[in-house]
Amino acid sequence: QVQLVESGGGLVQPGGSLTLSCAASGSILSINTMAWYRQAPGKERELVASIISSRSTNYADSVKGRFTISRDNAKNTVYLQMNSLTPADTAVYYCNADIWTMIVTQSLRNYWGQGTQVTVSS
Repeated sequence: QVQLVESGGGLVQPGGSLTLSCAASGSILSINTMAWYRQAPGKERELVASIISSRSTNYADSVKGRFTISRDNAKNTVYLQMNSLTPADTAVYYCNADIWTMIVTQSLRNYWGQGTQVTVSS
């Protein structure tokens, strides 16, 4: 089985910075896309940023120029560096990954982390 473990959430003042990390562990053959989603109170979950195996990236318009997604393939870990944070960035942030596994047979499966709270407030 595969698990995603997130860390780095917390409380930060407007204009501050925070870095999230997510490490995958288990019966992993390789990881395709890794991504960060977020869900603010009363809103739908939305894609924040994604990164494929070649390290090409994609960002939501609301975070372009402020957030940076990166990955360390040797550690099966994805990061989200968040700068110039505003109250609108307050949400639960979720890690997501498409992972090739070999448990009984080889298969590509999608996994979610448990979520980590990010609160931007003065």
